[in-house]
Amino acid sequence: MQVAPLPRRSFLAAAAALALVPRRLHAQEVAVFKSNRPASAARKFVSKAVEREIDRVSALIADPELKWLFGNCFPNTLDTTVFMGTVDGKDDAFVITGDIPCLWLRDSAAQMRPYLHLAAGDEALTSLYRGLIRRHARCVLIDPYANAFMKDPADRTALFWSRTDKTEMKPGVAERKWEVDSLCYVLRLAHDYWQATGDIEPFDDTWAKAARTIVATFKEQQRKDGPGPYRFQRQSTQPTETTLAGIGVPTRKTGLIHSAFRPSDDACTYPCNIPGNLFAVATLRELAEIARAVLRDDVLADDALALAAEVEAAVMAHGTMVLPDGRQVFAYETDGYGNHLFIDDANVPSLLGLAYLRCFPASYPLWRATADAVWSEANPWFFKGMAAEGIGGPHIGEGQVWPMSIILRALSSDDDAVITWSLKTLRATHAGKGFMHEAFDKDDPAKFTREWFAWVNGLFGELVVKVANERPHLLAVDYSAV
Repeated sequence: MQVAPLPRRSFLAAAAALALVPRRLHAQEVAVFKSNRPASAARKFVSKAVEREIDRVSALIADPELKWLFGNCFPNTLDTTVFMGTVDGKDDAFVITGDIPCLWLRDSAAQMRPYLHLAAGDEALTSLYRGLIRRHARCVLIDPYANAFMKDPADRTALFWSRTDKTEMKPGVAERKWEVDSLCYVLRLAHDYWQATGDIEPFDDTWAKAARTIVATFKEQQRKDGPGPYRFQRQSTQPTETTLAGIGVPTRKTGLIHSAFRPSDDACTYPCNIPGNLFAVATLRELAEIARAVLRDDVLADDALALAAEVEAAVMAHGTMVLPDGRQVFAYETDGYGNHLFIDDANVPSLLGLAYLRCFPASYPLWRATADAVWSEANPWFFKGMAAEGIGGPHIGEGQVWPMSIILRALSSDDDAVITWSLKTLRATHAGKGFMHEAFDKDDPAKFTREWFAWVNGLFGELVVKVANERPHLLAVDYSAV
């Protein structure tokens, strides 16, 4: 049976009975793996560059099942989640998460990351990126504290779990959980698109206004002059769905940016989430590059760099801790009073994902020690079972491994053995569906959540492309014979 997910992850499942999942397919049982992609005419978006990339990488994959998985997963965002249009005569792109028909700032940016290296040579992709960058900017200007948005900015939320939230719900907002990383992803996608293509067309006055709003919101949530305007409470049996007094537990103001919720959309235990703050440091510095080179706005660049330096210093002063075995690591969260939480959550930004997000090089000793610790029993949300091991999180519950964590471990590794194990594990735990899932039971992959979760599908595709480019010998293996 599928594991019942929490509301953010269960828009369609809320109205349907749990379904039995067939056991996974074995390559030796199926002569030909039939594509699970929609028929060509039913695909939401088509990129010739992406189709060529599928052919190129697939030709390097010896294992039929792994090749099938890649062919299904890599284009999944384009095939199923993209809605193109125009606003004021310019491209607009609305990218949903999959089974929830709303745009999450984080998810939509992450979903489009795997195709960035193809954007410069493909007019269709260029239009899509321009449209999404513009959409993100308009969303930020609707409400910088919101994490998810409606397609029509005049619509009220379609998410049943958001309709009675005690917060200032504006038209166009689907959910209003304040998460530092949401705004970081807006900056990261824009920066990386600019770097990949040299295209400055999307960086208009609206985008510049959104960028200034992001910096102002980060400063506001340092809470030096009070908690700021954001409040959020929700009636729920899950404590991770709401916040204490609408703002979270008390904190000492150290320069860290406060967040009400984590990248998982679960409430923070302590409001200063360290992975989110480190991601903010990295993306503020990237914003400064755009501000100087594209916007010609030295004031914005200087503001972004000064804030990045302040937050980085606060992380190093208040965001590390010593584990019971004596290892120094980054904390996951802190309150600034010396209280720290050491866990990791599979959603990104995570402690495990800091190298992938370019917050640190993979060789950085403090991150390396932290990554080793979170992939161990030192992390209460690390699980090891008969089917797999990996990191989960409170969002789905104990014993649930997220494929995202397995993928992030491989993306951050230069060890052939780790990457090979990751590919084999992902190949063996998709429950015959041909796609990645949000989470699966550590002992039985047939018990999983979310058949349609585009972010993790794209992340898997990104991993396979990286392996094809850097370690193609790892794809020249038929894993059914290993």
